Amino acid sequence: MTTKTGVANAGNLIMTGVLLMLLGDLLFALNDAMGKWLVASFAVGQVLVIRSIGAFIVLGPMILRQGPMALFRVEQKGLQFIRVFMATCDVALFYAAVAYLPLADVMTFYMAGPIYIAALSHFFLGEKIGWRRWLAVLIGFAGVVIALRPSMAMLSLPSLFGLAGSLAFALSLVMSRYLRSTSDTTLVTWQTIAALVTGIVLSVGHWQSATLIDWSGMLLLGIVASCAHLLITRSLKLAPASLLAPLQYTLLLWAIVLGYLFFNDIPDAQIIIGAAIIVVAGLFIFHRKNLKETVPVEAVPPDGH
Repeated sequence: MTTKTGVANAGNLIMTGVLLMLLGDLLFALNDAMGKWLVASFAVGQVLVIRSIGAFIVLGPMILRQGPMALFRVEQKGLQFIRVFMATCDVALFYAAVAYLPLADVMTFYMAGPIYIAALSHFFLGEKIGWRRWLAVLIGFAGVVIALRPSMAMLSLPSLFGLAGSLAFALSLVMSRYLRSTSDTTLVTWQTIAALVTGIVLSVGHWQSATLIDWSGMLLLGIVASCAHLLITRSLKLAPASLLAPLQYTLLLWAIVLGYLFFNDIPDAQIIIGAAIIVVAGLFIFHRKNLKETVPVEAVPPDGH
């Protein structure tokens, strides 16, 4: 009876983890759609500033519970700075891209994050990957090229913003693997502070007056993003990353749905084909990692917009 109860409890925890991951993905998709709506009318810097303030509504109690001085007791400060820099570039470039491109297009670039991570981990973390995963990495890159559209449009600034942002995201997660002993509260707090400072710099000369609804939307943006991050962090403690990671691809589905509902955006054939190739390649990489029992938590796709 005890064994059956233990198995049932484990199953319940895993199911809870799955549900939290799906809810977190939905919140992140809403966050991305809200961000696209806001940067259409306001400068990226202004959105970053108010978004960061909104995030501290959630982070404040967590910082007090942990103790403010714990924020300064961090390992490898140089790597901490690199991670914060990359995470800030990720957020800023994402908003810069969605200001001009459909949400599904930008999210397609970000869905390639696990593919970049697999390649970067081989060179920077010394994690060996076999020829099958290297083939999947190359196929995934081919999907990115197709999504970018093999023409002069590949050189458009918005597309490059999306591509650079997804690379910054992957690099920030590689750095997170080095810094996994640092608490989530500390990592997210410094990331939020950096976004706040960057927003202040970028908003100089571009600050605009806004309505109460606009200010509330920017604050809500930070609250939603923080809640989504916390939900996904909790889900990874309740269920295996190898089970949860593929669920992150629901972000692409939500991006298509929300993009159509709120912005009347319909992905073209090249985006759909490129996205399908990226998803298949990413799922294969997760599958091979699972077989090798080396799936890292950091291999989960976008969780920090």
